[in-house]
Amino acid sequence: MPFFSKLNADSGVRDILKMNARAGKALIEFHEAVMRQPSPLSSGERELIAAYVSGLNACHYCHGVHSLTAEAFGIDDGVLAALLNDVATAKVDIKLKPILNFVRKLTLMPARMTRSDAGAVFAAGWDEQALHDVVNVCCLFNFMNRLIEGHGVKGNDKIFDERGRALKEQGYAPLLKILGFG
Repeated sequence: MPFFSKLNADSGVRDILKMNARAGKALIEFHEAVMRQPSPLSSGERELIAAYVSGLNACHYCHGVHSLTAEAFGIDDGVLAALLNDVATAKVDIKLKPILNFVRKLTLMPARMTRSDAGAVFAAGWDEQALHDVVNVCCLFNFMNRLIEGHGVKGNDKIFDERGRALKEQGYAPLLKILGFG
């Protein structure tokens, strides 16, 4: 059960964002900019990273929503579980593995990041824009995981399915109107 009286068992990110409309609006705009603007990484790859970060943090809500969003973009079912177990053996494009290793380390041991971590991403053929986008996705979802967990919101399969499909089909920008921010 959530920690705030304004929230209930069916509450989600939308309900939390309404608690501070100005911050909520900025956060949705940041999601749209990070997750759906042109990038060397596809929207599906960015959703995979969001789900992976959320899985590393054991954020049930964000992992649930973004796993389904990644799958809606064509990421194979089971890839996320395999990644959480071992990036090296997971059935994911080899070019993504240095990115996922980078994200894992940035999520779990941020103060231990080194130039060689970035170098592995560049050696796989990614450019600085791609790495910048990866850092933004990783940071955004570490933030979101703490926002959700700090409010005690856990979600459920119905919410995950509904939100996952909507994010794939529409992106994040429609949330501005839905929440009365735009």
